Amino acid sequence: MENRKDHRPIISNYKGFNFISNVHDQKHLDSLETFEIRETDVFVITYPKSGTTWFQYLLSLLYYSNEVEGEDAKMTIEVVPWIEVHMKKQDYCKKPSPRLFVSHLPYNLIPKGLKEKGKVIYVARNPKDVAVSFYHFHNFYNFLENQESFGDFLNKFLHGNVFGSSWFDHIKDWYSHKHEFDFLYITYEEMNKDLRSSVLKISHFLDKKLDEKTIDMIVEKGSFKNMKNNPVANSERLSSEHFDRSKGSFLRKGKVGDWKNLFTVAHNERFDEFYWKAMKDVPLDFIWDLCE
Repeated sequence: MENRKDHRPIISNYKGFNFISNVHDQKHLDSLETFEIRETDVFVITYPKSGTTWFQYLLSLLYYSNEVEGEDAKMTIEVVPWIEVHMKKQDYCKKPSPRLFVSHLPYNLIPKGLKEKGKVIYVARNPKDVAVSFYHFHNFYNFLENQESFGDFLNKFLHGNVFGSSWFDHIKDWYSHKHEFDFLYITYEEMNKDLRSSVLKISHFLDKKLDEKTIDMIVEKGSFKNMKNNPVANSERLSSEHFDRSKGSFLRKGKVGDWKNLFTVAHNERFDEFYWKAMKDVPLDFIWDLCE
């Protein structure tokens, strides 16, 4: 099959935010501002490479575990789709409640009705691990540009010249407007450190009363290791046009602190200088490493 990397524009800017031109349709994006929100809608917001796939699977287990198990199991991207991606076989307006969505959208492009109805979970991940995961994903995902040099990619990442635009703008805008939504903030690192406590925190926010057996099931099946080996979650069922599987897998390590294996001292010093200037007035702390 011809590699689609050879004949496409890669990034397109829509209302100040960078999308992937072969994935995101402008007509669909135009429709999102007035997308009708229901009381039971759940939106999980992430910057790319911050735990989106993990949350898709956890929400599937929380609400629709029967649909992601067995021979006829659906992929989690069907059960919990990206609101900004138009899936031809789905009409989101006719999707039964509760509707579950994930999104990389910035605050200013989210459906306006979400301020009045529904729930928002924002998942944040320390940006050094985000940058490393994003770099590897570029070389695996056929709709993004190959990146030969991590140093060059890191420069693009710091300045927001990537899909998803600026990590700094994304998290600052969402966090500063959290009071406008029924909002839960959670980090990738706390999920990695104690998944059970995170599942309880999420289920409480979503008003989901779970018995111990169900909690145990979600924690076991929802671990990163088990999720990575599950074809409904790891996107192995997607067409080969999407991925260059000779360069890795859709779900890579999921480790906290993996940035240390790629950052040089110079990379780290430059990143820290940029980070502290951008985040000095934001009351958020990140875990940069977890001891094994």
